[in-house]
Amino acid sequence: MAVYVRKHPLEIPPPSEKDWLKEDEEDFFLQDPDRMRDALPQPFRMINKLVMLVFENAMEIIERRETLQEAEKLKVQPTKCLPTAEFQVPGRANCLSVSGKYVFVGLSMGLAAFKVSDCKEVCAWDAAKREICAIHSSDLGNECHVLFAVDEMGLVWLLCFHKESFLLLKILNEMEDISQQSRCVEVVLSPGGDYAGVLLQGNTKAWLEIYRLPKDSWLKEMEKNPRAAAGLACGERRSSWTSVESPVSANKADAKLSLPVLLLKVKPPKPVTGSSFKNPLDALKKVDDASMLGLGYNHLIKDSQWEQQEAIFRSTYRKYLEAESEGESEEEIPRHATFRFLLPGRILQVGLEMKVQPDVPTGISVHWSGCHNLCFYLLNRPLKDKVDSDPNPDVVWPCAAPIACSAVSSCSTYLALACEDATITIWDKHLGYPLSVTAILKERLIHSIHFLRSSAAASDETSCPGTDPAGPIVQLLVLCTDSSFYLVKAPRAGKSSITLLADRPEDPNLAVSAVVPVLAFPSAALIFSCDGAVSLINTATSQVVCCFATPSSHAVASPWQPVFTVDNVNWCLLFQGCEQQQADALVEGRASHSTIFLYVFKSYPLKEAFPEEPDLPLKSLQNLPWIERCNIFLCDRQQSLLGLREQLPEYWSRLQAQAAAMDEERQKVKGQKKL
Repeated sequence: MAVYVRKHPLEIPPPSEKDWLKEDEEDFFLQDPDRMRDALPQPFRMINKLVMLVFENAMEIIERRETLQEAEKLKVQPTKCLPTAEFQVPGRANCLSVSGKYVFVGLSMGLAAFKVSDCKEVCAWDAAKREICAIHSSDLGNECHVLFAVDEMGLVWLLCFHKESFLLLKILNEMEDISQQSRCVEVVLSPGGDYAGVLLQGNTKAWLEIYRLPKDSWLKEMEKNPRAAAGLACGERRSSWTSVESPVSANKADAKLSLPVLLLKVKPPKPVTGSSFKNPLDALKKVDDASMLGLGYNHLIKDSQWEQQEAIFRSTYRKYLEAESEGESEEEIPRHATFRFLLPGRILQVGLEMKVQPDVPTGISVHWSGCHNLCFYLLNRPLKDKVDSDPNPDVVWPCAAPIACSAVSSCSTYLALACEDATITIWDKHLGYPLSVTAILKERLIHSIHFLRSSAAASDETSCPGTDPAGPIVQLLVLCTDSSFYLVKAPRAGKSSITLLADRPEDPNLAVSAVVPVLAFPSAALIFSCDGAVSLINTATSQVVCCFATPSSHAVASPWQPVFTVDNVNWCLLFQGCEQQQADALVEGRASHSTIFLYVFKSYPLKEAFPEEPDLPLKSLQNLPWIERCNIFLCDRQQSLLGLREQLPEYWSRLQAQAAAMDEERQKVKGQKKL
């Protein structure tokens, strides 16, 4: 008979709960012999601990929220401003634009125009039977307005609004072959309506088209042919929203007016590749006059040198690149661009022989997504029969990191660049030198930057004759992707400062969905939150001045993507609202109507929160003689040097401290080697 004999003595197995606390586990069955129930066995003890941990965490969150609510109740609540007026539009309003005394609304079926004064409907246009998703308008004077409307298919409709009637001029990107149809991504109108930029995307490529608008010709042609405009006005007006008249074809223009002229066609920069030049002389022939930096195409680095350098880099930093090697892909051509129209200034020199107007743009700045270069193009180019499809930029600014966003001040005096490494540079565009270079925390990504209305800085020092005694403090509002706010202040003389206005909110409902500066007041900005709050803040004091509230029966429509516009001419705010029970229907596009609320800033006591400070008149340096320009430039440089002298002792102390730390570290290393 076979007998099983154990080879090793019987031992108690080690405990499986290695991570448990000793005080909770030792002698748990001997703690209380008189209790009626025994302790729970495993795994029920672990489940009990997890449930209790979840319960305790929930209670901590509840207590924290109650504390915040009590603190909010103790705070001084901002003033609630109810709407000055309101009007209804059929269906859903996709976009708003104010030009002069009219409000243009893009609807799910066409356009509508309302008067700002009484909010009454003036005219409607739905000949195209298209949903309008974006509107850009500009007042040309003499009761004439130019409109660029983008529909859901990405078509750009150029219209003229004259004497309360819509006139279709042209569809800019219409093609007979639908497969070759390009889609509009963004439209920008220059101040005054002299130029327009349209960013288009095809199936595999993207490009930017700049048009010159013949607004003077339009005004003359409207005056010569007033009967045609009056007839079309009668045909386009409708007495009710239910009528289905379409007097004109959507593909044909309403009136024979001058068409815009295509001035530039800018394509995204190509990736830098190996050189095809045989010697330096061939590369020098491609350079125009060597007076500016280029895009880096004319070099003498071969493909083999690029590959060798990349192989050395990858072999040196192999362990750091292993995680990124799986998801790396070939370099793609960028398909999105940010472009701004620029008034005359020092950055873009047009020459003394060319006559420029101070309120007409002379150039445009363009930077593509993921690119380091900011390119400038002059607009006063001679018209050609064939447009240059890929012109060379007139000025190139290379940056140390890819450009994330940019902004131009309302007076077109300052230009700000924010890079992906959280560096912000403010340039004085008229004098052509950087006014401020600051940086925020690197772990935060910059979403957008906005210039605020600057106020005069008091100064007792007198500058050179012929200049202002004080310079304005440039204020820049920085919004990060985590909804935190920063305020950058850059004075003419002295050190710039950066202040955290609001940190990242703990509640996701308090995240910021939109920010826009309010030029009616100094240091004012309008903030839309995802919970439907619309707040006006004073960045100088970091306080909420007022909240623009809707009636109790309504709420802000789609607060995560609000439909609004701020008119800095009439000093008013408009945004779309909806009834509480129709909020879901409005999002799905099934609502029968929506409400537009109007808030006129002059109707509320807001001047007390924003004390009026005298703004300094900004003189156009383009019209000044060269002697006065040089005097202003030298005076500004002298003021900046005075501020630099005050900072030199601090810089020297930092260098000395760093040198002492390095010397101490060197001595420690020597001591370790001796041991």
